[in-house]
Amino acid sequence: MNYFPWLTLIVVLPISAGSLIFFLPHRGNKVIRWYTIFICMLELLLTTYVFCYHFQLDDPLIQLVEDYKWINFFDFDWRLGIDGLSIGPILLTGFITTLATLAAWPVTRDSRLFHFLMLAMYSGQIGSFSSRDLLLFFIMWELELIPVYLLLSMWGGKKRLYSATKFILYTAGGSIFLLLGVLGIGLYGSNEPTLNFETSANQSYPVALEIIFYIGFFIAFAVKSPIIPLHTWLPDTHGEAHYSTCMLLAGILLKMGAYGLVRINMELLPHAHSIFSPWLVVVGTMQIIYAASTSSGQRNLKKRIAYSSVSHMGFIIIGIGSITDTGLNGAILQIISHGFLGAALFFLAGTSYDRIRLVYLDEMGGIAIPMPKIFTMFSILSMASLALPGMSGFVAELIVFFGIITSQKFLLMPKILITFVMAIGMILTPIYSLSMSRQMFYGYKLFNAPNSYFFDSGPRELFVLISIFLPVIGIGIYPDFVLSLSVDKVEAILSNFFYR
Repeated sequence: MNYFPWLTLIVVLPISAGSLIFFLPHRGNKVIRWYTIFICMLELLLTTYVFCYHFQLDDPLIQLVEDYKWINFFDFDWRLGIDGLSIGPILLTGFITTLATLAAWPVTRDSRLFHFLMLAMYSGQIGSFSSRDLLLFFIMWELELIPVYLLLSMWGGKKRLYSATKFILYTAGGSIFLLLGVLGIGLYGSNEPTLNFETSANQSYPVALEIIFYIGFFIAFAVKSPIIPLHTWLPDTHGEAHYSTCMLLAGILLKMGAYGLVRINMELLPHAHSIFSPWLVVVGTMQIIYAASTSSGQRNLKKRIAYSSVSHMGFIIIGIGSITDTGLNGAILQIISHGFLGAALFFLAGTSYDRIRLVYLDEMGGIAIPMPKIFTMFSILSMASLALPGMSGFVAELIVFFGIITSQKFLLMPKILITFVMAIGMILTPIYSLSMSRQMFYGYKLFNAPNSYFFDSGPRELFVLISIFLPVIGIGIYPDFVLSLSVDKVEAILSNFFYR
């Protein structure tokens, strides 16, 4: 047994080190940037070290558990622990946040506050992925919200206040349902409140009550991960945010909703989940089609990429709804894969905006000749996003397909129908992503413009892109690297559905 509080250190380090930024010299953006990147790197290395040396892969139980009394009055503990489900998202968080701080190099206005908010977000994300107490999960979930609101409203585009207000209204409205669900589960059936994940997982509820809890949690996570029709904050938010914020939003924030669906709705409320899972699959297929067809109608480049992420989240919902270990593993793989791809596409959109200062696709054209490196990377990553074989997106979507086909929950005709509709969605994806790169890079509009000299991407941007591109190829060629983390945990979750 290892008694050093590794997880507490990992959760608390970014925000406590980030609060020291305000003591750094005021007129030194360089110092602040390097300090933030150093903290992010240190945190990533620390996380990797802990996972390599103190975590057993073949054990599906919670490991590295820490349990400190916090508020004795109602049995509220600082309770952390990780298992195979949370390892992937935590490493993804570390990776994407480090690259996003590197991407935020051009930000010079109020850079101390900006970098502090990035680090505070880092703590909130890792905290919500590793908390084993319902109320602590809720607190970390909320801690995430304030930095995003400030990053949006201070460093966004022209309509930034509108989109920031929309974001906070949607997510805070969802969080009310989350809090009600947490309190309901904690106070049910005993005089002493129990907020522990383990005791709640072994608790059984009347079916009607479990359905009510399920709907409450589902609304909270559906806002975050966006599930239609609660997705409308996402395109506005992405359209206005600075692209480093976009990387964090697309790469990690949306994944918190999917993680919550698996962690709370599947583990704690299995009966209700098996009642609702056919509807989840239907909503997921509708979402793939709807978002893919809406995406091709968007003029704004970032909004088009945002709708493509909504479409990709549909595969995760289908995987969660299929209640097979294949489908759930595919959903977890898609969470990791889309975390890389979404971040990379938003980074590319942002860097090309820095060069040409145009947002709308119909005003662009002909950028491929002055900026060949950006063009190459954009082509490769949009191919990966439309699930080209050999890239991570293909493997994830294929495993979700297998999961829905082998599911025992559905009859043959619904399976054929769902697979058919999913296939249509996979045909619509290349349409919008290829037309996007066609409108941006081909043609001759900007190439003939007077005084048009654009710099191609520099070493910093190439470094960010290549370090996102390598895991995408790596997962595509050897997906067991990610699947081996979660496969035992997935079996443990699904045993609830068949043995209860």
